[in-house]
Amino acid sequence: MADSSKFKLNGSDVSVTAAADTPLLYVLTDELQLLGPRFGCGLAQCGACSVLLEGKEIRSCVTPLSAIKGKSVTTLEGLPALYAASKKLAQVPEFTPLQQALIDTQALQCGYCTNGIQIKATELLGKNPNPSEDDIRKAMDGHLCRCGTYPRLISAIQQAARTMGGKA
Repeated sequence: MADSSKFKLNGSDVSVTAAADTPLLYVLTDELQLLGPRFGCGLAQCGACSVLLEGKEIRSCVTPLSAIKGKSVTTLEGLPALYAASKKLAQVPEFTPLQQALIDTQALQCGYCTNGIQIKATELLGKNPNPSEDDIRKAMDGHLCRCGTYPRLISAIQQAARTMGGKA
């Protein structure tokens, strides 16, 4: 049976009608037409479907819609606005420092991991503005990159930390 669920998505209130056990990923991609979160494994093993729920990374492929009622969800599409709000910027940038660093280091290739890496790295940098390489490796554990660009991903996260005021 379909229910109406209200939650905050990328800073805006949304209401969707779907069964309470519908995976959040399906609501985001099928109902709300977002392109950031992706279906990868469907088992919360790869990270492609990651989103931030109240600032903490979750795997949307295994999170039922009922678990997010009344809460705040941020997807890849909302990261620039989230960054602007956290830094009290007057304008939302086109890219966050993390996104720019991923471009600069050419860390992203096929796009499979792009969403999850950015979501998890955003969570990491929010908690730890100066992560060590080991901190980054631990945080990224469980995020699969089919192209194997892990060294570039680490470099990009370190570059973003420096740009944002950390020393990584």
